[in-house]
Amino acid sequence: MNTITNSFYKFSILLFVAIFAMACSSSSGGSDNPLVAQEEPETPPADIVDTAIAAGNFTTLVAAVQAAGLEEALRGPGPFTVFAPTDDAFAAIPADVLDDLVTNPNKAALQDILKYHVFDGEVLAADALGLAGQQVIMLNGDLLGLEEVDGDLVLNSAGSAPATVTVTDIIATNGVIHVIDAVLSPADGKGNIVDKLVNLGEFTTLIAAVQAAGLDGALAGPGPFTLFAPTDTAFGAIPADVLNDLIADVPALTNILTYHVISGEIFAVDAVAASGGTVAMLNGGGLALDVVESALVLNAGGNSPATVTVTDYITTNGVIHVIDTVLDPNDAP
Repeated sequence: MNTITNSFYKFSILLFVAIFAMACSSSSGGSDNPLVAQEEPETPPADIVDTAIAAGNFTTLVAAVQAAGLEEALRGPGPFTVFAPTDDAFAAIPADVLDDLVTNPNKAALQDILKYHVFDGEVLAADALGLAGQQVIMLNGDLLGLEEVDGDLVLNSAGSAPATVTVTDIIATNGVIHVIDAVLSPADGKGNIVDKLVNLGEFTTLIAAVQAAGLDGALAGPGPFTLFAPTDTAFGAIPADVLNDLIADVPALTNILTYHVISGEIFAVDAVAASGGTVAMLNGGGLALDVVESALVLNAGGNSPATVTVTDYITTNGVIHVIDTVLDPNDAP
């Protein structure tokens, strides 16, 4: 090999090493060199509300959630499964009807509709298809029917407002969103007061007491009624022997249970407006209503005051408000 050739060979090797080193350095530093493949940074998942906002086709749904006061809940830990109607789905509702729902001071109907689109828990599309032919209980306590039709997941296929799932498994930090092409109607899965208590799952003692008193038929009747419903935890505060004796004493039990019922429909907004006053209960006694630190409290000055913890479960024959204590008729003002 002559001197010129040898020098050129050494120079070529040095040049290659230099270029390779520069390329490695540029790659590790995030070079903009178009010859170096650039990895797209992953967008970190957001909560359900922010995910819906970012999608851009749920503006009406997001506005309704905010108007109903449910935004904070849907940003909570969950997990939730949301069947999300698009803006086009909401556009099928007459504008005046939708406007009335969103602007009405009584948010019970709007909340009922929106909660009917939410399942408490995370259900991916594969699992939902596995439930085809069944009904699931939604956040408002009503039943939602799932069917597989020509490979699609259809909700309430036999109802007045069936909806088809068009996009599945949009993952959020606190659950999952499935896109649907229609706004669901809670009327397609709604039951009476007794049905709702059964569906909600935290009123087994109340249901047993109502049945023992022979009041289940009346509470499933036309009504309308307003029921202040103590949870199983509320009944759990009563000693077991006392509760057993009470259930065996039908007149006393009936007196207590009917002290939790109003003949007529009173939503939370009406009850709050009546703060400082009393309402007549089905047993003939009065019930004091007071707003204490933003919470509605029943018989605040009595021996067994109760706080309303969840409001406005709408049924076919009235409304249910959840309370944390069993009311005592002896506290009647």
